[in-house]
Amino acid sequence: MRVLLTSHGSTGDIYPVIRLGRALVEAGHHVRFATVSLFREEIESAGIEFVYLPPDWDQSGFAEAMRDLTKAKNALDTLRIIYSESLPFIDEIIRTLKRELDTAEIFVSSYVFADLCVLARMAKVPCAVTTFAHNVVPSASYPPEGLPRLLAAPGLIRRRWNRLLWRITDRVLCWQINRVVGEAMERHGMGRTDSFALHPADRVLVTVSPSLFQPKHLWSDRFKFTGYLRWQSPEDPKLNEELDAFCEGEQVPVLTFGSVTFDEARKVMTRFMRNWPEGKKVIIQSGWAGLTIERPQVSMKRVDRVSHDQLFQYASMVIHHGGAGTTASVLHAGIPHIVIPHIGDQWFFASEVKRLGVGLEVKRKKWPEELPKAVHSIENSKKMQLRARQIADQLSQEDGPGSAVRVLEVLANSPDE
Repeated sequence: MRVLLTSHGSTGDIYPVIRLGRALVEAGHHVRFATVSLFREEIESAGIEFVYLPPDWDQSGFAEAMRDLTKAKNALDTLRIIYSESLPFIDEIIRTLKRELDTAEIFVSSYVFADLCVLARMAKVPCAVTTFAHNVVPSASYPPEGLPRLLAAPGLIRRRWNRLLWRITDRVLCWQINRVVGEAMERHGMGRTDSFALHPADRVLVTVSPSLFQPKHLWSDRFKFTGYLRWQSPEDPKLNEELDAFCEGEQVPVLTFGSVTFDEARKVMTRFMRNWPEGKKVIIQSGWAGLTIERPQVSMKRVDRVSHDQLFQYASMVIHHGGAGTTASVLHAGIPHIVIPHIGDQWFFASEVKRLGVGLEVKRKKWPEELPKAVHSIENSKKMQLRARQIADQLSQEDGPGSAVRVLEVLANSPDE
């Protein structure tokens, strides 16, 4: 089948879709990925055809956009910022996708831009969306994230309450999207978004572990928990020698904030260095925030872009932002987490890490001061370390890419089922 993929955002939004595309290519399908040029090399190295979409920003442009997201007041405000960023380019994006859909047999978009599935429906092409955070999956088992739970009420009442809140949330999300891009969508004959959370596409690929995260009651059978789609940055063969020499056979804490950026990163790192125990080893990944070690110390090692799997084999724990991709990599590595959320669903992933018993959360405002205590707690928790290894063993039995391909193949062959 001829598959058209699209996604926008940082590495956390793009890499899982690259993994999906690669799995489709390995299954014998023809795959094109429409996205920004920043990820062209990664996409083409996976054997996927690249289709250009604006904006033509470099990494610093996306880093600036990520800084704006850290200022969002809530999930609704986050959605407003994301769609506002896309508004100057939306006409070209829609025209390009319309053209590409003329030869596509199935269309896959990211959940955040599920409204693009209207284009697939106009072209009579089956459509799916991917989501990397399961808190957006509607269920009678729980209300939308952040809304009140009727824990003391009977089960039937709770389920009715949760369903009501999901319907209200769907309406509010559609209202926010239409406020920003509704006129542009109408210009292209797409109409306005009428369902975002409940019926975003023919299928929703929920790319997290079904054994760990799938709720008892799904909204409908269009939501499919496939398992993780993990794509890695290239490994650096020289880095292993450097890390072997630095660690000297010891596993050490690793600090990484991935593609998250924030204001005054230099001052934050100065506070970190002031409070980090003298002589205690730590590996710091620079990431999009450009984390630095201002005064070189033999106990601190800075690395740049590298595969999570390569880096985390040296980690006793990973101190991270709670991004979906990083959380998945730490879970697969079988080591504990310390999560310092910055934006969006990162607070949700911090709560999930705590629920699973594999890590702690540290608040963003005071993390440089509070981190040493959290590290000490992890190092002294054999229970947490054992639980992390058990979860890694569990995840090794799942095949997210294969499951996702099978869902799409069934959709392409039987779109009305």
